[in-house]
Amino acid sequence: MNTFRGVFLVGFLACLSMLLVAGYFQFIEHLDPCPLCILQRVMVLAVAVVFLLGAMHNPVNTGRRVYGFFVVLFAGIGAAIAGRHVWLQQLPADQVPTCGPGLNFIVENFPLSQAIDMVLRGSGECADVMWTFLGLSIPGWTLVAFVVMILIGLGQLFGKHKQPDFI
Repeated sequence: MNTFRGVFLVGFLACLSMLLVAGYFQFIEHLDPCPLCILQRVMVLAVAVVFLLGAMHNPVNTGRRVYGFFVVLFAGIGAAIAGRHVWLQQLPADQVPTCGPGLNFIVENFPLSQAIDMVLRGSGECADVMWTFLGLSIPGWTLVAFVVMILIGLGQLFGKHKQPDFI
């Protein structure tokens, strides 16, 4: 399954799985997402849309590079957010920022540039580690996933392309 369509379809299914797991944690396990978690979900959704469109379109050379660029762009932004989140979780307790207002309050009451700055700074709730698997928290695993997405995008951006398959 190393065709463009196959790789992008698997990428889409992986992103969909990530969003379903996030929904499970939120609605079944009652782990409320912090603002950084929500931004990471938005970036996973953005990459999922690019993967789905790319799989459906199955373009030739230049189109594959364009899709690869957008995967790298959105996954890179997501990796930066997840990296910031992991960093906040690693801070000693005395250096954790105080808890701030929720994302809805921030977006409704502050100009966009200030709201983005406040969310990206993170807050005390973003430093809570509520779940781990193999020593990594949810943002840690999300960071790993974004790095894999970036590698897939770079492969399309700089790789050699053959004619598309028509499945």
